[in-house]
Amino acid sequence: MSGSRARDEILARVRRSLGDVPAGDEVVVDWTYAQPTPLHSVLDTFEENILDYGASLSRVSPDDVGRAVAAALRGMGAGSVVIPADLPAGWLQGWDDLPVVVDSGDLSARDLDAIDAVVTGSLVSGAETGTICLDHGAGQGRRAISLVPDRHVCVVTARSVVSDIPEAVAVLEASVRQGRPVTWISGGSATSDIELSRVEGVHGPRQLHVVLVV
Repeated sequence: MSGSRARDEILARVRRSLGDVPAGDEVVVDWTYAQPTPLHSVLDTFEENILDYGASLSRVSPDDVGRAVAAALRGMGAGSVVIPADLPAGWLQGWDDLPVVVDSGDLSARDLDAIDAVVTGSLVSGAETGTICLDHGAGQGRRAISLVPDRHVCVVTARSVVSDIPEAVAVLEASVRQGRPVTWISGGSATSDIELSRVEGVHGPRQLHVVLVV
């Protein structure tokens, strides 16, 4: 079936399903994206969905990011870490005992596979789905380092969390127009076959810890 025929069939079914609705009974939903949403509820929803994916999260103040990252890395059992060259210096405090590799773009997939964890920032997150988006700009590194190591500690600022994916897409528009790659993260990497046998770590890090800076 062609695209136009499929569309016509879908619209015809919708019209048939609405055939018994009396005129004037339609409900108009008044909704616009990017409308103000109470910040505390957005963050609570974001945390709830992050945890629902089986990931972990800690809320910290800006001064405690380094300690939270260190605790997450140790809790994951990471013995080595790769970071972007421009990761904020304050995020590095408290875990200088771990072997840290600064990525300058020359690490191969094999090199990255030998490293236990990665620490990055993020651009925007959608609370409704608990999805974190990286455009691999400042503090996020190139895409490979966020996909190959088995553990990911991702720093998310409260001001970068929006209510839903359409709002996140609006934030990402400039990055896409600039030709930047965008990585979408919803919990640790996992997939299932037709029998629902779950396999983790196929398309990215198996473990995810979010440091939410409030």
